[in-house]
Parts: sequence; C-alpha cells; structure tokens
Amino acid sequence: MRILNLAFAIWFVLAGFADAQAILPDAMPLTLEGDIAAQLVDGVDRFLLREIEQSVSGRAKHWQRDLSSPAAYDASVKKNRDRLSQIIGLRDTRIALDSLEFVSSTTTSDKVAETPAYRVHAVRWLVLDSLQGEGLLLQPVAKPLAHVIVLPDADQTPEMLCGLQPGVAKSSQVARRLAEAGCQVIVPTLIDRTYAPRNSRSTMTNREYVYRSAYELGRHLIGYEVQKSLALVDWIERTNGAEAKIAILGYGEGGMLAMYAAAVDLRIDATLISGCFAPREQLWQEPIDRNVFGLLEQFGGAELATLVAPRKMIIQAAQWPSVNLPSEGGAPGILATPTEAAVKQEFDRTQQLLSNEAGPSELAKSIQFFPSPTDGQQLFGEEALQQLASSIQAIQADAKLADGEPPAPIHQLDAAARQARQLKQMDEFTQRLLAVSDQERRQFININLPQYDDKDGKNRIDTSSIDAYNKSIERYRDYYREEVIGRFNQPLLAANPRFRKTHDAATWTGYEVMLDVFPDVFAYGILCVPKDLPAGEKRPVVVCQHGLEGRPQDIVTGDNPAYHDFASRLAERGFITFAPQNLYIGHDRFRTLQRKSYLLKKTLFSVIVPQHQQIVNWLGTLPFVDAKRIGFYGLSYGGKSAMRIPPLVPEYCLSICSADFNDWVWKNASTQSNYSYVWTNEYEIFEFDLGTKFNYAEMAALVAPRPFMVERGHFDGVGPDDRVASEFAKVRHLYNARLGIGDRCEIEFFAGPHTINGIGTFDFLHKHLNFPKTAK
Repeated sequence: MRILNLAFAIWFVLAGFADAQAILPDAMPLTLEGDIAAQLVDGVDRFLLREIEQSVSGRAKHWQRDLSSPAAYDASVKKNRDRLSQIIGLRDTRIALDSLEFVSSTTTSDKVAETPAYRVHAVRWLVLDSLQGEGLLLQPVAKPLAHVIVLPDADQTPEMLCGLQPGVAKSSQVARRLAEAGCQVIVPTLIDRTYAPRNSRSTMTNREYVYRSAYELGRHLIGYEVQKSLALVDWIERTNGAEAKIAILGYGEGGMLAMYAAAVDLRIDATLISGCFAPREQLWQEPIDRNVFGLLEQFGGAELATLVAPRKMIIQAAQWPSVNLPSEGGAPGILATPTEAAVKQEFDRTQQLLSNEAGPSELAKSIQFFPSPTDGQQLFGEEALQQLASSIQAIQADAKLADGEPPAPIHQLDAAARQARQLKQMDEFTQRLLAVSDQERRQFININLPQYDDKDGKNRIDTSSIDAYNKSIERYRDYYREEVIGRFNQPLLAANPRFRKTHDAATWTGYEVMLDVFPDVFAYGILCVPKDLPAGEKRPVVVCQHGLEGRPQDIVTGDNPAYHDFASRLAERGFITFAPQNLYIGHDRFRTLQRKSYLLKKTLFSVIVPQHQQIVNWLGTLPFVDAKRIGFYGLSYGGKSAMRIPPLVPEYCLSICSADFNDWVWKNASTQSNYSYVWTNEYEIFEFDLGTKFNYAEMAALVAPRPFMVERGHFDGVGPDDRVASEFAKVRHLYNARLGIGDRCEIEFFAGPHTINGIGTFDFLHKHLNFPKTAK
C-alpha cells in the first residue's frame, strides 16, 4: 500500500510538472515540502548571520588610520567619529551651560549628604531645549583635583554609587571614593528598565518606550543620554578652562554610554568602562534600546575603543547586569556576561587595529584591559580604579584610592519622581521634533510649492517635464536605497525557476514557483495564469502582496476577509497574477531578522527588494507576459511594501497601496495618538531617521511619474481619514499641480474596514495596465 501511495505521489508531481512545462518552458520540478514560509525566514536568517560575521573584516575599508602621531590619528578618524555621532542621534545643539541648578523645595534641601571632604547636592542642568539632566553633584570642600562623570547602570540610582542607598558593594561606590580623593563628581540619572504596559497595551521597558519614537526621527535614547554627559563636559570646560582634567566612567548601561561619549568627544581625558565591553556581533539579542542602525558597518567594540585613543581608556571585565526581557509586545532581549576570553579577544583586536608593521603603536598603549575582580560583586577592580584616578592626577601613580565610610543621608530623594520627570522630558522633546519633522523633510526634498526650494537648490525637484523629473528624483532614490532601505552589494543568483501545479480553477491555473535570489535566500509565490491565453498574446501582470503573517494561499483562495481572493479574482478578469511570500511572518522570528539587518545598515526590505527584482526579471522572460506592464498591489504590510518596493524596482509600472497609506511618521512616532505603533507589538516597524527624510508622500514621489493609487476603508483602524487624506493631498499636489499628470494618481475611500475593496483599484489596473475589462 505504501508503495502504491508513493507511486501515486510521484505520478501527481510529474503530471503537474508536465502541465507546467507546457506553459512554462523552462520549468524544473519544485520538490520542497513543509512550511515554505518558515524555510524562507530560516534561509534569510542564515544569510544575515553570515553577513554579520563578515562585517568584522569588512569594516577595514571604512578606516584610514594614521598612527604617526596623536594629531594625525585624530584627523584620520574624524569621519568615523562623525558617523558614530550621527547614528547614535547626536543631531541637536546643546544649550550653553553656565551652571548647574540645585534642586530644592520648600520642604527639602538640595543638600543630600555632607562629609568633612565633600557635600552631595541634588542637581539638574539644561541639555537640549527643555530636556534636562538630573542627578547628584559631589562637590569637594577644597578645589577639585579633577572632574569625573560617573554613569550608573540603568537599574542603579545615582545614590547607590554614592553609598546613599543599598545596592552596590562598598568598594564599588566609585562616586563617593573619587570625591574622597578630591574629585568633583557628577552622577546623572539614566532612564531605567521599568517594565510596564504602555497605554494599557504592549509591555516594554522605559528605555524601549523612549527609543521607539526617537529612532524614527533620527535620534536615540543613547544620544539623549550621551548629550546629558557632554553637557556636563561643556560646563566643566566652561567653568574650569580647557586644562581641566575630565574623566568618565560607567558600569553596564553607563559603561556603554561612557564609551560612546568618549569616542565622540575629544575633551574627555580618561575613560573607565565595566560590565559592557564585548564583541558587538550579538547586539541583536540585547535590549532593543541598544540597537544602533548600521553600527556593525564600521564599529564593533574594538573599533569604538580605538576612537578613544590616544586618550586613556581602561576596560574592566566584570559581571554584566542580568536582564531577560520577554516578548509581551516589547522586543525580547537579554544581557548575559560574555566569557572573559571573548572580552580579552575583543580588546586584543583594539591592539591589532592600533598596530603597524613594527608592532603596537603608542596609541595602542593608551588602552588597557583588566580581568574580572576576584569578588564578583565588585563593579570595578581596584587596579582599574587606581589607573583612572592616577591618569587624571587625583592620586599618585603608586598610591591607592581611599575607601572611607559612606555618608549618612540628610534626606532621601524621590527617585521615582525624578525618573518620571526624565522620561516625560525625553518624550516631550521627541514629540516636538515630530511636530516640525514635515519642515525637515521639505528641507531635504521639496515636493510642495516651488517657493520652498532652497536658493542653492539642494532640496529642489525639477517638475518642468517628466524627463526632468526623472533625472532630478534619482538622487533621492539613491539616498532612499542606500541610507533608508539599505542595499546588499551583491549580484542576484541565476533564478533557477522551479514549479508545481497547485490550483486548477475554471478560468485559471495556479503554480507554486520558487526562484533563487542570494545564497540561502529564495523567492516563492503562486503564479495564476488565465486559461484563455491565445498563442502569442502578452498580458499584464499584477503582483499581489499579502499582509502581516500572511501567505500567498491567503490571497488566492478561501475568501480571507482581508484579501477576498484578490489575486485569483484578477486572474478571472484575465490578468496574470503572482502572489509572493513575504518575510513578515513568524512573529518574533521575522522581527529578529529586522534587528540583525539594522546593525548592518539594512532592513527587511534589503532582502525583499532583491526578491522582487528577481520576480519581475523572471516574469519578464515568460512568453505570455508583457514585461512593461507589471503592476504592484499590496494590502496592510503589503501596502507598506507598495511604498518601499516599487520606488526601487523600476520594472513595476504602477503601485497600489491598500489599507496602509498614512501619515506614516506620525503613526510611528506619536505618543499622543492611540493609532501609534509606539503602543503595539510591531517593534521592528521603526526605521531610523525616516521622519526627517521620507513620509509616505515623499515615498510616493519616488514612484512618480508612474501611476499610484491608495485604497482606503473609512473604518480601517490603521489611522483616521483626515491623516490619510492630508498625506495623500501632498501626493496629489505633486502629480496634478506640478507634474500635470493628475490622471495617474487616485484615492478610493469606501465604507469598509481593513480590507481589499477591489472596485476602484481594479478599474485603475485595467486603465493603467492598458487591459480593457472586456478582454478575455
């Protein structure tokens, strides 16, 4: 019986293959079984992990280190330092800081503690606009020997590192100990990892909450917190002169921030980091607020450390903070201590990067490594602390750092209220950026009235003719491809098409198709071919794209309430259709692909765009396809695809965005609207710096002058009608008022939900694919 079943299966496959060959001459049999969508995600995962591994050796091309002198070295890495500043979000000019402000009230003094050697004050300081830093100032009674910024871990309070609250071993109360040595010490408050539901929806940390909207606008929680420290550097230099000795040290999250701060600011003389240094290739597993777009393109742990040289940098191996965030709407993430061997290996790479033919340079000697303290509770080892203190002349080189008793607090500050203020200020600062982001976009690309063109023409598009427009828009397309979507600079593989017949309807036949794209990356979907194709006729194709967690089968049969079989309904009208499987399936599994991509200065669409390029290339070879009439039509996440794929795949002659078109930047960055992705589980949706460059209107400008349409249900929960209409009005203005091709741009509102309506859009396809409704 088993043999008969096997024989029948073989006959069925071969019969379907023979049938496919009759219409698809180059057909090879598709034999892959199982969950093909899951296998697609797995293959892309292998591809990305390989790219991450290769990023280490690929960084060298971005560096031209001149080790001949400290001055020559600083000049040679300036571009790298500038790039790092950009990707961690250091975009805004800090307010000139003349003084810190003591924080007191009618019931509490700013003085928190006092010893014969120093006093502890609650302080705050302006950083950006109304964004302030807050923390503790440890002011020595005598003139300070040096100035030190101490950054705690995110889940430590400033008081802990001063010995005013429990939580840190006595020997690791470094703020107190440095103050005892005669240093002026400031300990800022960091945004903590409080884990809670946001707007009664997704549960995430405070840090992820700030990260989400800031990231969309080209800023970053990391950048905000680095700015707080650099504002203190401004103040120290302003009040003590350029000769003032300035050090920064931190543990855990504070160590990471200290390294970033020292890497971008040459005024910091010495740096000590603990519980954070490691290879950065596993950063995609850590809390998402650490994600930095394109970090691995130029920077691992070693490369970051080399930006601190020739100034003093001390790397302390130690236990990392233990963090394990579940997936409850926020991004999952873990912090786990790497092996000391891995930390040492990354340190050794810094030495190699700062070496020449003669061996380690003098710059290499400025970076030191210390093994983990024997006491696992210690955040910093004694030798590392002594090295830091002596490097800023707080103690003699052979002296030991004092370790007195923690002071008795005069009163306890309300740390929760301070945290809430800091969180609120960061959120409000980002929301102000959102409010003016349309002006930033217009300064980048002006699709509005010509009167907003800059005098130097840097934001100008030429709408004097279609040809002029195509030429002037190309530089924006290049920017979008390289800086927003991201592009893998490798050729497509030979398509090697494989087929099998899967559907036999009254008027069309369906085939599963698989095409090779990159190593381990393939494209897969369902091709629907009308049965009434006369010999020699070439027909248009509509590529029909499913949404989140969808499959090609969902838009071909079964009347899914979102899709209503729009791929097969179009085939019934005589169109050829292709329904690709897209990557956004598998919940955290596919979202992890995005996190891996981001580190490479890539996105999911860095893979999806080449998949579609291979699809249209192959479709164009079919004898019954008119390669000049291939359109794109996607719903929901497929609508997101409609805004991102056709701009970069010129073979798509039109694009229809269904159930997604929106004031996209607002939807991603607003913390005032219930429609916002800030509250949902789509933690992969945020695109770095998109808000200052491209909203959906500007993306549509990259589709123009090709036909573009929006399908919008009045009751679609992705956004309100007014936001959709307002954003579309910008597109309509470009097509109609400036280019004079208003007939190529449409929107259909219908009384329905998040679904394919298939009325105005079908008419649009017939019109612009030049395929009359009567054609059969």
